[in-house]
Amino acid sequence: MTRLDTWSDPSRIARLQQRLMIEAERLDAPVTFMEVCGTHTHAISAAGLRNRLPNNVRLISGPGCPVCVTPVEYLDHALALAELPDVTIATFGDLVRVPASRRRTLGLASANGASVHVVYSPRDALDYARVNPDRRVVFLAVGFETTTPAIAATVLEAERDGISNFLVLAGGKRIEPALRALLADEVVHVDGFVLPGHVSVVLGSHAYGFLADECRVHAVVTGFSPVELLLGLLALVRQCLRGESVIENVYSRAVTACGNLEAQRLMDRVFEPADTSWRGLGWIDASGVALRAAFAHRDASRISVEVPIPLEPKGCCCGEVLRGAIVPTECPLFGRGCDPDQPIGACMVSSEGTCAAWYRHERFAREASHAG
Repeated sequence: MTRLDTWSDPSRIARLQQRLMIEAERLDAPVTFMEVCGTHTHAISAAGLRNRLPNNVRLISGPGCPVCVTPVEYLDHALALAELPDVTIATFGDLVRVPASRRRTLGLASANGASVHVVYSPRDALDYARVNPDRRVVFLAVGFETTTPAIAATVLEAERDGISNFLVLAGGKRIEPALRALLADEVVHVDGFVLPGHVSVVLGSHAYGFLADECRVHAVVTGFSPVELLLGLLALVRQCLRGESVIENVYSRAVTACGNLEAQRLMDRVFEPADTSWRGLGWIDASGVALRAAFAHRDASRISVEVPIPLEPKGCCCGEVLRGAIVPTECPLFGRGCDPDQPIGACMVSSEGTCAAWYRHERFAREASHAG
């Protein structure tokens, strides 16, 4: 058996599930844990873990999908820029299908003649700007601390090479303020967090110390295999039993205490914290990023355009899903007009969206359990 196989070994999974059941029986009260990583959400759903947890352990999904948390007003702004004759929007593919106000999308704008170029990295957008000097190329810079360092590095490369037509519409998010906002939510109570694996590679496990020291919340950093996810949940249950709030790292093969210091330096050199809006969570102070003054000439938000008053898709409950207030099947549109082929809300579009994960995996397990 290879080392990779050990992380999905059925016998090991079964042993961990049994141990989790035994430990959970000792809990004095039910507990709710939240994963805040879209890749975790899909890994949990694909492995069928959520439906095989102890009855007193509830696992809900939080705002871990960067495309999903991007608010309607950001998409409206991108669409307004796309209407300018000399602008090309460079974006990751998921954003092309996310509905903005009045069900408009970048995909529809492209079909109507707007210049929308799908890229796999910010470096691809820079290369496009390099060979199209007559166009202003606006990269839609969404994402968490996982993608922000690469965007920062690309901005610095554009500066070094004098590519003046490469611009950024900053939409990045910072995980700490979002976690604090979730804990302040009056509707959703969270006992512990399964912390984001990819973000933690950059930030390091020490970045979450505030959860244990200030908020007295249980937390664990874990990977994406069934074994690692179960190890993480077992660690959270044991913290509850001990009455101890610590930041445990069971993903040490990828995450260190201090994280990637070079990536952190890149972020801090190019970007600074900024107040911003999140879909579902609303306005959160210092939860986003903005270009520092030295790079203001690359800020696409300075281009004068008329942005409409934002309107969420009627009937869509994506915001409540992102907060963990409801599960996707409680949305009246889920599977009834809203599915991955014809999405109404962002959570059904993205490959990391909670609704997309439930539609592809969890709805079948739940239908089977109801039928039985």
